[in-house]
Amino acid sequence: MVPLNISALILDMDGVIWRADSPIGDLPAIFKRVEERGLKYVFATNNGTKTPAQYVATLEKLGVRVSPEQVVTSALGTAHILARKFPCETKVFMVGEDGTRTALEEKGFEILSVDHAQEAEIVVAGIDREVNFVKMREATLLVRRGVPFYATNPDKTFPTPRGEIPGAGAWISVIMTATGIEPIYAGKPFPFMMELSLERLDTKREETLVVGDRLETDIAAGQAVGCPCALVLSGVSTKEQAEAWMPKIDVIADDLASLIG
Repeated sequence: MVPLNISALILDMDGVIWRADSPIGDLPAIFKRVEERGLKYVFATNNGTKTPAQYVATLEKLGVRVSPEQVVTSALGTAHILARKFPCETKVFMVGEDGTRTALEEKGFEILSVDHAQEAEIVVAGIDREVNFVKMREATLLVRRGVPFYATNPDKTFPTPRGEIPGAGAWISVIMTATGIEPIYAGKPFPFMMELSLERLDTKREETLVVGDRLETDIAAGQAVGCPCALVLSGVSTKEQAEAWMPKIDVIADDLASLIG
């Protein structure tokens, strides 16, 4: 089902490759077929909880060998955006996990503890499975004071084998509700991660297929940068939603295995 002119793939992870860490399909066989077809690929995930190296380790356990350069996360995207706008050692208060912390620290930003949060010059928010009232309070006070507000991604939910659970967007919405201020997002549906992925692939937009399970993030981001798109039905969006989506989606497939063929 992959169009003949396609030479590379930008693959979402949650809902495409796995749910939580449970693989969707026979991943070693799927990626053997990808390589047999000569397709280059990178992973572009809105889930910024892990570092690229951690994703590489997870994929290896599932029988897929890749390099850290083949993984683009919303946390990495956030750090790249901030590095363009703020000097090294700028102080950041972060609601997030290891993936976001590592990405920011690698760019030279100083991550503040809750006790020193009010010294922050930037607020960064993402999914945080240890979120609490104190973190949300400090982030809210900073944003209300006018400190620049950035976020990894707007995904309201996060797919797991038990169903959809609150995603980064759900927690970010608490700060938005309390402040009336919307953050600048690095993740999909905004184009930055797609542009970074295309740079790493070194391919043209028209020959790069964006594969995702969410219309409002994955597909919207791919279409925003002019790439053809494929929606797989193994995650969040349904076939009925996909068929009603405009602009029209290039390919709709049950899952990654049926897409690759």
